[in-house]
Amino acid sequence: MIFSSVIFIYYFLPIVLLLFYIVPNKYKNFILFLASLVFYYYSEKKFLVLLILSIIVNYSLGRLITKYKDNKKVWLIISLIFNFGLLLYFKYVNFFIDTVNNIFNINIHLMEVVLPLGISFFTFQAFSYVKDIYDGKIDGANNIIDFGMYLSMFPQLIAGPIVRYSELEDNIKRKELSFIKFGNGVERFIIGLSKKVLIANLLGELVLKLNSLVNLSVFGYIVLAVSITLQLYFDFSGYSDMAIGLGKMFGFNFPDNFNYPLIASSITDFWRRWHMTLSRWFRDYVYIPMGGNRVSYSRWILNIMTVWFLTGFWHGASFNFILWGLYYGIILIIEKKFLLKFLEKHKIFSHIYSIILILIGFVLFNSNSVLEFIIFIKNMFGLGGISFVNQETLFYIKNYLIVIIIAIIFSIPIFKNKMELIYKKNKVLYEVIEIVLIILLLIVDTSYIVNESYNPFLYFRF
Repeated sequence: MIFSSVIFIYYFLPIVLLLFYIVPNKYKNFILFLASLVFYYYSEKKFLVLLILSIIVNYSLGRLITKYKDNKKVWLIISLIFNFGLLLYFKYVNFFIDTVNNIFNINIHLMEVVLPLGISFFTFQAFSYVKDIYDGKIDGANNIIDFGMYLSMFPQLIAGPIVRYSELEDNIKRKELSFIKFGNGVERFIIGLSKKVLIANLLGELVLKLNSLVNLSVFGYIVLAVSITLQLYFDFSGYSDMAIGLGKMFGFNFPDNFNYPLIASSITDFWRRWHMTLSRWFRDYVYIPMGGNRVSYSRWILNIMTVWFLTGFWHGASFNFILWGLYYGIILIIEKKFLLKFLEKHKIFSHIYSIILILIGFVLFNSNSVLEFIIFIKNMFGLGGISFVNQETLFYIKNYLIVIIIAIIFSIPIFKNKMELIYKKNKVLYEVIEIVLIILLLIVDTSYIVNESYNPFLYFRF
């Protein structure tokens, strides 16, 4: 079950909301926990047991750390082995086997392993919960229902944002429920749904069609790189918006995950705006424990490259993801050591520089092999001996030109700033425009979903 589906929007969600709001406060967490298990069972029947096991083990380890402080390091190590052992087995075991086969020219059979939905997200949340108890930052959940609801909560289970228990602790105990907050949640959900259905999915169609062309031109490769980047942005940020909106409907305040990353003035700035909860997780649970920047220069470089190796590897069991992470690690080191002050003084250059590097990064992210990436970049920069433009390329680009323009406009805060200006001048007009737009978007979104338009879920592989 995905958020951008009829069964979720018009069946599952209304039923859960109805039950959630009619039961007394003391049962709300139980309803949300039960609904989350049903949601996960619908998508991943055979892995529901794995999610429940993760809940039981991590809740128990948190309690053991609290009760037996003298042995708390042992419990933390068990949490580390359990959570990342699961992740390594389900997500990476065949990658390791395949790598060994290629290096030693042997033929170890791959294992029949299927990646459980959302495992990259709930394992990170589970470990952060145990680690924060270990560090004395939180006391932990009062009961296993509260913790189970936190770890399995369906709004952010499958694609984040990665939420820490400390951020939701107050909401778990006391829900912030109001008509205004619920309305804000509905609006945020529909905006995210529109990003996914009306922009990301259509750009996904264009990406598929351009990739299928035998004679793609230089201009076609440039448009393809832009489309890949915009599709990933609107798909992922759309899911994050839907999750944040759903959270508000149930009285929770999830952290923002994206802040217009494509207007970044450097790669450092980009990673302050893109998938912010993941960057923050690696900063707090990997980078800082390794010493951060309060170490020798060589150790600092090692810390940065380790974090970005793991960031790339987190995204998928493939060398292109590892190289993607290392690519950004190298750029960040260069920026922090040499470039940031220069980029701050030359704004136009800094934006052009950032966009070019971001496009290259997402081409690598989306490539199936290093060779495919090299060929793409050569052709994109006109070094592949192909024509700059041809009729076949222009045909598809013209058909999707409006979508590309809309995507570019909404990837920068022009519309947001205009709406804020209207709000300051005339709140009534702002509210009328807001309501009309949200209703129209929901109608159009629904028509696209019902007509079974191209509707992939990019984050199954994460």
